[in-house]
Amino acid sequence: MARIIVQEAEEILDKEFPVLDKGFVRLVDYMGGDSRVVQSARVSYGEGTKSYREDAALIDYLLRNSHTSPFEQVVLTFHIKLPIFIARQWVRHRTARLNEISGRYSVMNDDFYVPAAQDMALQSKDNKQGRSNEELDPKLAEEIRLSFTEGQSSSYSSYSSLIEQGLARELARINLPLSMYTEWYWQMDLHNLFHFLKLRLDLHAQKEIRLYSEVLLEIARKVAPLSCFSFENHVLKGVRFSGEEMDELRKRLNGQEGDMPQEEKKLSGKALERLEEKIKSGRQL
Repeated sequence: MARIIVQEAEEILDKEFPVLDKGFVRLVDYMGGDSRVVQSARVSYGEGTKSYREDAALIDYLLRNSHTSPFEQVVLTFHIKLPIFIARQWVRHRTARLNEISGRYSVMNDDFYVPAAQDMALQSKDNKQGRSNEELDPKLAEEIRLSFTEGQSSSYSSYSSLIEQGLARELARINLPLSMYTEWYWQMDLHNLFHFLKLRLDLHAQKEIRLYSEVLLEIARKVAPLSCFSFENHVLKGVRFSGEEMDELRKRLNGQEGDMPQEEKKLSGKALERLEEKIKSGRQL
């Protein structure tokens, strides 16, 4: 079978999509596209390619019903430059294949991430792992940015001095901060990329990794637009309900709320609160 060529993907190969102040994402290679998903799904029946509408309907059916293996036939390879603290979150997704620049073999570049003033915020009071939605006072934000820059400069100066003294690179690097940029080649199939994006585009994910994820999705749309449309429709913009929440929905739709005992109304109210929270949290990408 001939290699699948997707013209929109060909046009962006090796193009740098900037992220943050010094980072980027590049699509360096891909294997397959929407047609590969369709061919893979239909191989059991020995049927050829159908019409565009039928292909779109099949892909949508597969995604909606969690038939994931056909999406694993599509593979994307990226070259990514990102801060180390984001890289350490990124590698939690263990289904990828990656090769990262090594500070044992190479002298690291003087590239560090400094958040923009508008991205500075205090610790959230109701989210142990995230920042508040309120921006810092501009003057304080600039003071902190300056503190970041000075600390990074001091750290890199010490690193450079150790390198010049002949200390082994694997030792000289150990005091470098998490804000330093690293680079890697990162390869993942489309199914597992969708899982990555589901988690890292969530509003609870750190903003910096969300920005990278938005670019990954933009690139994936060029490779497999029908698959990405179904993913966004059913996963990113969809809502899953628990059994309790479904019971609450049925009661509301059937107008049974007034007939419930008081204690049951309290439980029903809690389920409704969670239901409303889920609906409000839906993202508009």
